[in-house]
Amino acid sequence: MTTTQDMPSVHDCTVDSCSYNADHGCHAGAITIGGDHAHCGTFVEISFRAGLERTGVVGACHRSECVHNDVLECTAASVQVGSAADAADCLTYRPR
Repeated sequence: MTTTQDMPSVHDCTVDSCSYNADHGCHAGAITIGGDHAHCGTFVEISFRAGLERTGVVGACHRSECVHNDVLECTAASVQVGSAADAADCLTYRPR
């Protein structure tokens, strides 16, 4: 079982419009990666900043074909989130 200390951190997030983003750091408790192109499912655009004082981690990854995915857990050392196919995507995603 993975503990929160073992979960990969969101090393960098360039999605400035996300309410969890502060100075390119993710401050969500944990993000979920999923959808049809490794989209950050935690991305939210609202009128204020939110989140915790610590760096966010990857809580779940629904992209089972990613080389970093092991039974829906991300095994990458850290991930980067930014704009690709959508406003907020996991840029660390790599298909097998």
